[in-house]
Amino acid sequence: MTDPSVHSAKSETRPLLTTPEGRQELIRIYRDGLLYDTLPFWINHCVDREYGGFMFCLDRDGTVIDTDKGMWTQGRFTWLLSTLYVEVEPRPEWLELAKHGIDFIRRYGFDTDGRMFFHVTRDGRPVRKRRYVFTETFAVSALAAYARAANDDQARQEAVDLFKLIIRYLTTPGLLPPKFNPEVRPMKSLAVPMILIVTAQTLRQASDDPICNEWIERSIAEIERDFMKPEFEAVLETVGPNGEFLDHFDGRMLNPGHAIEAAWFIMQEARYRGNDPHLLKLGTTILDWMWKRGWDEEYGGIFYFRDVKGLPVQEYWHDMKFWWPHNEAIIATLLAYLLTGDEKYAHWHQMVHDWSYAHFPDPEYGEWFGYLHRDGRLSVPLKGNLWKGPFHLPRMQLRCWQFLEQLGR
Repeated sequence: MTDPSVHSAKSETRPLLTTPEGRQELIRIYRDGLLYDTLPFWINHCVDREYGGFMFCLDRDGTVIDTDKGMWTQGRFTWLLSTLYVEVEPRPEWLELAKHGIDFIRRYGFDTDGRMFFHVTRDGRPVRKRRYVFTETFAVSALAAYARAANDDQARQEAVDLFKLIIRYLTTPGLLPPKFNPEVRPMKSLAVPMILIVTAQTLRQASDDPICNEWIERSIAEIERDFMKPEFEAVLETVGPNGEFLDHFDGRMLNPGHAIEAAWFIMQEARYRGNDPHLLKLGTTILDWMWKRGWDEEYGGIFYFRDVKGLPVQEYWHDMKFWWPHNEAIIATLLAYLLTGDEKYAHWHQMVHDWSYAHFPDPEYGEWFGYLHRDGRLSVPLKGNLWKGPFHLPRMQLRCWQFLEQLGR
């Protein structure tokens, strides 16, 4: 068994974030990992030149193991490629592939009601449409980023119109079928305000429509008012319509990775607003609470689910280590340190960076494994499915590289 002190004690050596040499080393790790490992893995294996779009259901070595296409990942990769073209360098290959993604999304992503499919066949026939509007949010980000990259006014308007459709569905009672009986137990999820923050932030880069700032502010306020619980020092994943605590499995469940992701979205907004002290405190408070809830003191890494009262969690994968919470925690701790200078965050960053890089990367075929057991053993070797694709890892590599270049001098 792993020595618990390795994961709980502060490192004897200074964290890389706290020295100029260490920050340069981190830039090299994140930048080179993005440009020479993550991106080539996906570009070399996922592009479908026959039917359009991308096939992300890949085995460890990049072999396609399912030709179906998730629309979440179509939008996310298109966002990534477009963003790289604008923010890293204008490589024609990235713009061409972004257009390849946009073309597939436009042609096969939408139902007749303007909403989107979640899952389609290789040639674009709809398999599944979900009650949520998350597919639509990733398409907004894709269209907005592509509008910036290609200077495409049509894509810009499509992004604004789709965001407004999302808001209409979220704010009009009865348009979206409820997951639970609203007459018995009305509930709402952290996922909605969290995803609206980053979607509106992305749209704001392409459009000056005031709806962006309006929904960033409303969503942050909703998280602070309804989901943050000082009495528990936790951010709940599911609450009643006005933030009521629901003392059931769903109401007690915490998703540390989700909340930590929201934390850095809020810190990013604080930075956008000139290091707004209230938003910075809000973001770091969420990180403080959920790091303590999520970090596994025995084996290291971040738990997937926890119970706010310390009771058993019903989901059987609750103690697994998924790739994406670690990506989000690496970003959040890095940004928190660069914005506050509090060395606590540099130590946390070193802990989650070290654990992640010791367990997730595939030294033979590249990219990261997605799903580990609690002790870090590999659960499944695939590199992609309808949820895992080129998003959380390359976004982490890109944002950490950028934050270090911009704030770490």
